[in-house]
Amino acid sequence: MKAIRRFTVRPVLPEPLRPLSDLARNLRWSWHADTRDLFQSVDPERWAASEHDPVRLLGSVSAERLAELAEDGRFLRRLTEVAGDLADYVGGDRWYQTHPGELPAAVAYFSPEFGVTAALPQYSGGLGILAGDHLKSASDLGVPLIGVGLLYRHGYFRQSLSRDGWQQEHYPVLDPNELPVALLREEDGSPAQVALALPGGRSLRARIWLAQVGRVPLLMLDSDVEENDVGERGVTDVLYGGGSEHRLLQEMLLGIGGVRAVRTYCRLTGHPEPEVFHTNEGHAGFLGLERIAELCDAGLDFDAGLEAVRAGTVFTTHTPVPAGIDRFDRELVATHFGPEAELPRMDVGNILRLGMETYPGGEPNLFNMAVMGLRLGQRANGVSLLHGAVSREMFSGLWPGFDAEEVPITSVTNGVHAPTWVAPEVFRLGARQIGAQRTEDALTVGGSDRWDAVAEIPDQDIWELRRDLREQLVVEVRERLRASWRQRGAGSAELGWIDGVLDPDVLTIGFARRVPSYKRLTLMLRDRDRLMDLLLHPDHPIQIVVAGKAHPADDGGKRLVQELVKFADDPRVRHRIVFLPDYGMAMAQKLYPGCDIWLNNPLRPLEACGTSGMKAALNGCLNLSVLDGWWDEWFQPDFGWAIPTADGTGTDPDHRDDVEAAALYDLLEQRVTPRFYERGQDGLPDRWIEMVRQTLTLLGPKVLAGRMVREYVERLYAPAAHAHRAMTPDAARELAAWKGRVRSAWHGVTVDHVETSAATATAELGTTLNLRVRVGLGGLAPDDVEVQVVSGRVDPEDRIGDAVTVPLKPAGSDAEGHWLYEGPLALDRTGPYGYTVRILPAHRLLASGAELGLVAVPLEDGVEGAGVLMR
Repeated sequence: MKAIRRFTVRPVLPEPLRPLSDLARNLRWSWHADTRDLFQSVDPERWAASEHDPVRLLGSVSAERLAELAEDGRFLRRLTEVAGDLADYVGGDRWYQTHPGELPAAVAYFSPEFGVTAALPQYSGGLGILAGDHLKSASDLGVPLIGVGLLYRHGYFRQSLSRDGWQQEHYPVLDPNELPVALLREEDGSPAQVALALPGGRSLRARIWLAQVGRVPLLMLDSDVEENDVGERGVTDVLYGGGSEHRLLQEMLLGIGGVRAVRTYCRLTGHPEPEVFHTNEGHAGFLGLERIAELCDAGLDFDAGLEAVRAGTVFTTHTPVPAGIDRFDRELVATHFGPEAELPRMDVGNILRLGMETYPGGEPNLFNMAVMGLRLGQRANGVSLLHGAVSREMFSGLWPGFDAEEVPITSVTNGVHAPTWVAPEVFRLGARQIGAQRTEDALTVGGSDRWDAVAEIPDQDIWELRRDLREQLVVEVRERLRASWRQRGAGSAELGWIDGVLDPDVLTIGFARRVPSYKRLTLMLRDRDRLMDLLLHPDHPIQIVVAGKAHPADDGGKRLVQELVKFADDPRVRHRIVFLPDYGMAMAQKLYPGCDIWLNNPLRPLEACGTSGMKAALNGCLNLSVLDGWWDEWFQPDFGWAIPTADGTGTDPDHRDDVEAAALYDLLEQRVTPRFYERGQDGLPDRWIEMVRQTLTLLGPKVLAGRMVREYVERLYAPAAHAHRAMTPDAARELAAWKGRVRSAWHGVTVDHVETSAATATAELGTTLNLRVRVGLGGLAPDDVEVQVVSGRVDPEDRIGDAVTVPLKPAGSDAEGHWLYEGPLALDRTGPYGYTVRILPAHRLLASGAELGLVAVPLEDGVEGAGVLMR
């Protein structure tokens, strides 16, 4: 029989055990070993059955066991110690509180998904895991962050396989009352709510659930409330599900509802109001509209409100391909805003122009969420050096007239939260070397360029650790593989072979990630005979553990999964290659440490950053990867291998896959496997161990999320907070009016004549030339612009590279109203060298000269003696 109503019955903890509830409700337990050990000691069997979720554990422990623990002096002493440690962690000063300079009072961080712990399954892949790691590292550093997301009733999806290897999706219902979250309540005890107006007089209401991530509150909006109609109740049903309108409503709730939730939280708790809003990918971009509306209600017009909002907004893009960006039909967006819908006092035309692709190559009828994010954020970044360059090229249409290098998108390379991803055994090895507190500080705060203490760890200890982790992975894989085959319909009598799957002494390769086509899950199958030879080599065998989910709507991705599964089902190799369904955080925490090699072979440059290899590296696993994302930035032959790529624009895709697969097989055959299996005089693989040591020493400090969050604070949050404070209502009005005046007058801004003291087309190194430039300012004043000379080496087409920019000084005006500018040009480099002159808008409140996308350059017939100076 089926129940007509469901309740969650919580245990009543005896008074001495009340701190267990606080410990379970703060997600710091997910990365704090002592807290997890304490919960395990409550009931080891139930801890395992609860999948290491303290809330579920406490909901299942018997009253007799709780009474027993309430009388157990040793347990109560441990409980007091762990609870006291959490209180110190939450209330004490950390890196942020001791950092010099004026930092933001608070930062609001918006993301459509957060991967904090497997016990709160609100993530689909790398974006969510990155967001979860960002929150945890902000907590460790003491950054006053407020996370904002949605609470999805079905999360992403659970994955299993059919008998023939086809991906099956399952959407289990998540009851918030069984999750480590609590309702945010008004002072009278009623649940706090936010509401959005929808077309036709309808409304979308949402409750606010609070997950406490160490020091950081994570607010999660949930539309499954009785006041909503059936359609509105389903808005927060599934992560990345539904059609266009469904996604639009999710993103309106995240952005607009999220700002309202932040205001509610700060009102109820006294938390400082955010000075900086960080938009993690374009999904939350509507948050800027709500903040403009707030300022309009306070007396600013739209343009001034836009300037005020931009000053304190940071936008991070995570996709290197236009297809990865959410885009909506302009009419759909227009329907959901204006007098009969949300933000009724805001002109719909103003809203639309923020997201429309009004640039060459854009789709004029599409509203682009990333474009809106860039127009609403004065500071923007990609997530690796290479991805920053790709993003500047991809979005260069928003800044016409500027070279891609000058597009104002910087980069902060992603990092990973080491306490979450480092195996306890690895942590203990470090603690034995330098002490537990120094190890914890090194993994959280970071700050050093090298971990030289790793050099003191004996080779034997490193090798024994690596074998222990590999053996743990073998046990885990066999358990998961047996469960998968039972789901696929196999009986126990068919599964005896699983006891021989994988070998703890064989070189183990891991490949686990989402399965879009560009990540090339099946590149390893390109030449199956060569792969089989590698798997079954009599002296140097390899074994491969593969995992990954295809998007439910991506049949192409599902076919790739099926192709891999069918190969792994082959009785000849199934003891050497396995596919594990339902890749998630719990699996990953065993997989990364247990592998010797982490394989990554995307189509370059389509990996924005990729962080799974970082997590593997922190456990002494070596990377074997295409030079894409973070590996392009930090690869050294001392600690890994780079797969050569054939990424010329004219390369046929099939031929490219053939070439790169062959390069992968060559590396494995000739360099990777021999180094793993060769033994030195002491019987250990000395050269392999040295690469593990170099990975930990040189890569370890770089890949930390602590390093990443410190970069965000120093390079983006602090400048955004300063800009926010400078952007008073009067300053915002001034800047908006100035931009309007400059845009309307810019057609009259010209570089009319350029002359130089150079008499010939050659000159000597160290020569200083005098430049004299006549410009027309079209009604603008010299204070409105900056006239610059841009110089550097030139290529055969006279394009300037490695440009150096120097401002010229006004030297008065002539009788015709033109302005004269003068200045020196130092010839400080040999070889082909050139310069040009340009005019940019200039204002003290601009973050970049390229901000308006306006530039004036000379016409060719206005140049006298300019151009190439040295050959």
